[in-house]
Amino acid sequence: MGFALSDMQLQSDAFGPHGNIPTQYTGEGEDISPALSWRGVPDGTRGFAVICHDPDAPLVKDGAYGFVHWLLYNLPGDINSLEEATDQGTAGINDFGNEGYGGPMPPEGHGVHHYYFWVLALDTELDLPAGLTLGSFLDRVEDHVLGMNRLVGTYERN
Repeated sequence: MGFALSDMQLQSDAFGPHGNIPTQYTGEGEDISPALSWRGVPDGTRGFAVICHDPDAPLVKDGAYGFVHWLLYNLPGDINSLEEATDQGTAGINDFGNEGYGGPMPPEGHGVHHYYFWVLALDTELDLPAGLTLGSFLDRVEDHVLGMNRLVGTYERN
């Protein structure tokens, strides 16, 4: 299938589509990941991954644009949600240089940024090592994506 939107739906109890992400999920708050849930999973799904990316960030790195806030993979195919501040899965490297979730924290005065939370349904169970970059992760899973969709939240730093 490659990287195209599917019928899967991703949601959060913390914020709605294009809604404001509460401070507790940002670098100005507790900096914890929000709860997420999904439905409409494609047949044959054996694993999941989650990505949070800010395309509004003024950063170009290794040919990619924006800022990676979260990369989580090796999630089993029999789940349909993640709890707030989840410890499930294996964390990749975010653009803060850390493993795990790093919440929104756009530069002061930079306006509203959009945060794309993606869920990817995969046709295989992953057993990838911790600490992959987004580019390295995507290179390894591109041929295994059955479906994907996103939830966009917003945040503006005062």
